[in-house]
Amino acid sequence: MSSGRGGVSLPDIRGSGSSSSEGILTRVTSSINNSPIVYKGKQAAGDVAFVANKLLRSTGKAAWIAGTTFLILFVPLIIEMDREAQLTELEMQQASLLGAPPSTLK
Repeated sequence: MSSGRGGVSLPDIRGSGSSSSEGILTRVTSSINNSPIVYKGKQAAGDVAFVANKLLRSTGKAAWIAGTTFLILFVPLIIEMDREAQLTELEMQQASLLGAPPSTLK
């Protein structure tokens, strides 16, 4: 800027150092972000996240189906088998107390 009385004109120094370095950083960052390798990396990361999300959801659904099927079908069967084993054991104890020869169950 000139001083108005004539003299030497000096460049405006306010922020010139930071703007040139920001300009360089902005240009380098912009060129890195726009490179095809970064673009393909971001696209691959997005694809991996999408597949992982779908896999997690389908795994959760499969676990829910397997868990409820187990509860409905197999837990009552296990309880009934345990009752049968207890009843058989009780009959064997009663038979041994009464003096009857122990029978082998098939």
